[in-house]
Amino acid sequence: MASIVILGPAHPLRGGLATFDQRLCRQFMREGHSCSIYSFSLQYPSFLFPGTTQYSSDPAPEDITIHSVINSVNPLNWIKTGNRLRKEEPDFIVVRYWLPFMAPALGTILRRVKKNKHTRIVAITDNVIPHEKRPGDKQFTGYFLKSCDAFVTMSEKVMSDLRKFDQQKPAVQVLHPLYDNFGPPITMDEARKKLNLSPREKIIVFFGFIRKYKGLDLLLEALPHVRTPVKLLIAGEFYEEEKPYLDQIQRLGINENVLLHTHFIPDSEVRYYICAADVVIQPYRSATQSGVTPLCYHFETPMIVTNAGSLPVLVPDMEAGLVCEPVPSSIAESIDKYFSIGKEHFIPYLQEEKKNYSWEKLTKTLLDIGENVGFRS
Repeated sequence: MASIVILGPAHPLRGGLATFDQRLCRQFMREGHSCSIYSFSLQYPSFLFPGTTQYSSDPAPEDITIHSVINSVNPLNWIKTGNRLRKEEPDFIVVRYWLPFMAPALGTILRRVKKNKHTRIVAITDNVIPHEKRPGDKQFTGYFLKSCDAFVTMSEKVMSDLRKFDQQKPAVQVLHPLYDNFGPPITMDEARKKLNLSPREKIIVFFGFIRKYKGLDLLLEALPHVRTPVKLLIAGEFYEEEKPYLDQIQRLGINENVLLHTHFIPDSEVRYYICAADVVIQPYRSATQSGVTPLCYHFETPMIVTNAGSLPVLVPDMEAGLVCEPVPSSIAESIDKYFSIGKEHFIPYLQEEKKNYSWEKLTKTLLDIGENVGFRS
């Protein structure tokens, strides 16, 4: 059995990355490995964080060892943390990479670790080229990637982006596992009752934090052109200025058709929103993979996605949902098409496809690729 450290966000930090890392840690432990998480004491300086808070109000998990030690803006801390991990000598480090801002901290820590000539480092690269580009992204990402031995991606788009930087090191693509830690599916009626929603209305759900690349404005522009009587439930926190969206809703005259639940959705409430939906819509302008997709597979809720990044691969058209173009007219047509087909058409495909989204496949891939670069289990 192996000793494994996951380097990435975890409680008390909140969000999809923290949820993923904790679930991955539990999976390694379930398989008999020792595993802990090295997380952040400071992830983002407050002026760089667009949400209300970075921290969860949920109790800390009792079954996972989490060291909140990494300060993303303190180089002395990076050296100290790297030296600590170098002396600890885990067999294997799984490091999350999602934003070039994190590259100096993570890349420096990993360079210190590699001096022990024992620990093998595999990066789960959520993004290589970010959705919102900034000066220095390429240099920062290159610095981080050079500190890793191998890579796992969860979409073709990220694999393609990775190979623009490194064509030699081992890299494998796997599907994002199901978020099965939010509880089992519940009925639509039960979910809607919990959220005080009408059991009779047709409801489409936009789920997750709100940023420009996610295309909520495109969906709002589409809504007046949808012939089917629907309500749009927006469930997630604004990670940019809220006013332009509220002004757009007012300008389009769709106030009565839009339900705003624009606060952070805690883990305990996630299933209510996904299960309350007739369909979940991802009108993204750009995408790599999406954490919303495995959520929908787990709860067997069909999706409408745009032809962006790997979304059409993850959500096959007319099987797990519908694929449209990231323009209002196409989005509107797809919403009408979905309701003309009916939800029941998609359920068998979702039930079959979700079998491919397993944590066992991810851990096996991580261990196998680690062994290929000399990892000793």
